[in-house]
Amino acid sequence: MIDAPTALQRLREGNCRFIAGASRTTLGNRLHRGELAGGQAPFAIILGCSDSRVPAEIVFDQGLGDLFVIRVAGNIVASSQVGSAEFAAERFGTRLIVVLGHSRCGAVSATVEELRRPRENQSPNLRSIVDRVRPSVEALLETELRHDHDALVHHAVRSNVRASANHLRHGSAVLEGLIEREGLRVVGAEYSLETGMVEFFDGAS
Repeated sequence: MIDAPTALQRLREGNCRFIAGASRTTLGNRLHRGELAGGQAPFAIILGCSDSRVPAEIVFDQGLGDLFVIRVAGNIVASSQVGSAEFAAERFGTRLIVVLGHSRCGAVSATVEELRRPRENQSPNLRSIVDRVRPSVEALLETELRHDHDALVHHAVRSNVRASANHLRHGSAVLEGLIEREGLRVVGAEYSLETGMVEFFDGAS
């Protein structure tokens, strides 16, 4: 089993290789695929956004079997995401969960737009995503940030990551128990679409 600090360092090093254009991981060859058919032991769980520009395995320069990736628009936390994290943490002994947001997140921007100009005919499925992001945006609309859309979205992205990370830390008896007794760690991070860098800013120190 790989402990949380070691797993976090692996992710940092992989992201540095990605930024430098020195990625060394191939996503998998036939032999490795065959080895993994019998089981998996991912060293980190990544709850990330579905955005096509933020594939966790590439961003962190990891291969088949290394990461247990949960992707959903806005990297929100609902029951299915919590259950997926619980499954990996319990079944595979994975001791690091990273909530990975990213700059210019479309789900966050859509939430800002919805709060400013509500739509009457929005799909209930899309609304369920907006409603999860909403608490991270509403308070910011009461500050000076409301006058600067880009700054508002930037702060909202981070607020949303923190909210999701806190939900995982405190919204699951299974994960809470693993945090208290087994060294499970939940951290929040933001990927920059512009630079490729992942900044770990919540729970990483």
